[in-house]
Amino acid sequence: VQLQASGGGLVQAGDSLRLSCVASGLTFRNYHIAWFRQAPGKEREFVIAIGWSGDSTNIADSVKGRFTILRDNAKKMVYLQMNSLQPEDTAVYYCAASSAYRGGLGRLTRPSDYGVWGQGTLVTVSS
Repeated sequence: VQLQASGGGLVQAGDSLRLSCVASGLTFRNYHIAWFRQAPGKEREFVIAIGWSGDSTNIADSVKGRFTILRDNAKKMVYLQMNSLQPEDTAVYYCAASSAYRGGLGRLTRPSDYGVWGQGTLVTVSS
């Protein structure tokens, strides 16, 4: 069971970036997928999540209106589109999976709610 995140890099404030997360070794459609981020010296925080079917999303207030999430179950891929990036978005971004049987997406915002994690990809936004 594995998640692999990619797409991070160094961008300037106001730029856009798309992160990707590919899954292997699990029945992808049975999992909600989320993105978390962790800035230096800070706790890992919830960013955005998408339900197993792709019909529902949950978005943290800090990125609402700037970040969107999509999934392609056939390709076992999730995409995080980040627009209008700001220096405070600088962090390592992780994708994570939580079994859809755990319930509604809105309740799954803690790192402990997710049992499968990718290795993280670094996003650096310069001012």
